[in-house]
Amino acid sequence: MQPMENAAVPAGIDVDRVETWIDGNVNGATGPYEYELMAGGHSNLTYGVTDSAGRRFVLRRPPLNSVLATAHDMGREWRAIHALQDTPVPVPAALGFCGDVAVNGAPFYVMGFVDGYVQHTIDATLAHSTPTERRIAGQSLFDVLAELHAVDIDAVGLDAHGPRDGYVERQLRRWYKQFTAMKSRELPDVDTSYARLLEKIPQHSDVTVVHGDYRLGNCITSSAGPIAAVLDWEISTLGDPLADLAYLLNTWATPGSQLLLQSDSSVAPTMAEGFDSADVLLARYAARSGRDVSHISFYVAFNHWKTACIVQGVLSRYLSGALGNTSHIDLDGFANTVSLRAEAARLELDKLA
Repeated sequence: MQPMENAAVPAGIDVDRVETWIDGNVNGATGPYEYELMAGGHSNLTYGVTDSAGRRFVLRRPPLNSVLATAHDMGREWRAIHALQDTPVPVPAALGFCGDVAVNGAPFYVMGFVDGYVQHTIDATLAHSTPTERRIAGQSLFDVLAELHAVDIDAVGLDAHGPRDGYVERQLRRWYKQFTAMKSRELPDVDTSYARLLEKIPQHSDVTVVHGDYRLGNCITSSAGPIAAVLDWEISTLGDPLADLAYLLNTWATPGSQLLLQSDSSVAPTMAEGFDSADVLLARYAARSGRDVSHISFYVAFNHWKTACIVQGVLSRYLSGALGNTSHIDLDGFANTVSLRAEAARLELDKLA
């Protein structure tokens, strides 16, 4: 993981109080500490922390001035990685959680540093891996998802991580309510697909931990290829595992795939040579998990539709001025993504007719 910024005291760290807390709560850590901002913006802030002995940690906290505490739930992130420590799912070492906002202005947690790189874009993928390593990374990513969906919720203490039933219906109603409140134009594909999705929700037999944003860009890939750690558990919950799987499939653009219709797919990491196709990896997940994936088109449609609603919400906030200056923002690109995702949902639902 490469730092974006190297400052003595990055914004978001109350040095004296944070160092006192780390000294008392992170086993083996010895101050003073050096900090570097590794990832920031509207998402959770991630800092590299190095102690006086050269030991490396990572500190996570919500973005500065965030007013949406539920969207940046440090407690949920911490609970997930802490619970998964002794499972086959690779996560960073859980070293300490601070829920006292008096320490640093917001809850935060400290986890172990994991060597590797994050495949945010095709450029990062090409810079760090060979085609053989990419094939391994893709297979590992789907294998880890199968392992996550095999975790015994009760045994690891995640039985209260979310409701156990009605996941897809709750998601449909939540995002359609937001879409109707924030739409900037009429999009019949969103409306008609909403009704069709509600009618066609499959019966499912199991409830698992779902990550909610499972993709290459939210994992650390080791130099040899396998996934070294899964990150960004802030929206994890309990729900339908096939929704997680379909979300991943909807990020899996490879040369010649239908996802190239999406405006952002040409820069996807999976466009690099070496990755297996989505069909191959879907079959791999099915074999490893033992799960019936015959209804995957429904979940693929659901995730396309949900993405359309989410992107429309972001677009509406830009158009209203809530997210500041838009001179550097491709608003037409956002609008096009909404249309293309809504159309993709409709076309996927047509396969179920």
